[in-house]
Amino acid sequence: MTQDSPAVAAGEQPRKIDPIRPTDDGARALARELLRSARSGTLATLGADGHPAASLVSLATDGDGTPLILVSALSGHTGNLLADPRCSLLLARSGKGDPLAHPRITLKLRARQVSREGPEAERIRRRFLARQPKAGLYADFGDFSFFALQIEAASLNGGFGRAFELTPADILSAADRADALAPLEEGAVAHMNADHADAVRLYATALLKARDGAWRVTGIDPDGLDLALGDETLRLPFPAPVADAAALRGTLALLARQAREGADRGDASP
Repeated sequence: MTQDSPAVAAGEQPRKIDPIRPTDDGARALARELLRSARSGTLATLGADGHPAASLVSLATDGDGTPLILVSALSGHTGNLLADPRCSLLLARSGKGDPLAHPRITLKLRARQVSREGPEAERIRRRFLARQPKAGLYADFGDFSFFALQIEAASLNGGFGRAFELTPADILSAADRADALAPLEEGAVAHMNADHADAVRLYATALLKARDGAWRVTGIDPDGLDLALGDETLRLPFPAPVADAAALRGTLALLARQAREGADRGDASP
């Protein structure tokens, strides 16, 4: 027992320490970054025998951050989701050293199969293929379908001693902002990649310290930009949420100025 340890009287049970920390803005930001930057995750579904079944799935997000998957009817997890929509998704950041020292999040979810027709289907298909372009080879096959995985709760582990329990509101973008920005996204992404490629590159190299290259915007949502270079992905959070064209233009211009100033100071990655 150390000098600072509370004494435990004979017959008393040691006081239990709650490992869950109060949720703060840092935890919310980390959870959103893990979700928005992930290209794959481990999906756990409930099999007919009652056992959990874990599968690797490719991943994208809708405008509000709802996870999206594209799965074949031939896959066991697809049948499991149709029979019981309850599932979970593990997203983990890898790196050197002890794997448990790196952040990860487990999302408690309820799956919903997306109709193949209509504005929602078009938006989800576009956003998924922007993140997973190789999936365009099979996305329109008749036995493939998209599922939206509605978040019900989440457990975040930011590393040793940093555990949090999160609600959907802690992770998702506000629905009204996502709905307002959705009609603008496709045109804004195309405009940034066609007319502001230098700014996009500086977002990655000067603001996010990534390697140099032809980085592209793959998605825009109320809380940030998704960037990609080949199979690499980055997440650039906005300083404040946006919900209309004027706010989006102003934010992108502000970030471009900050990126150029950083490059002038030599902050960009070589």
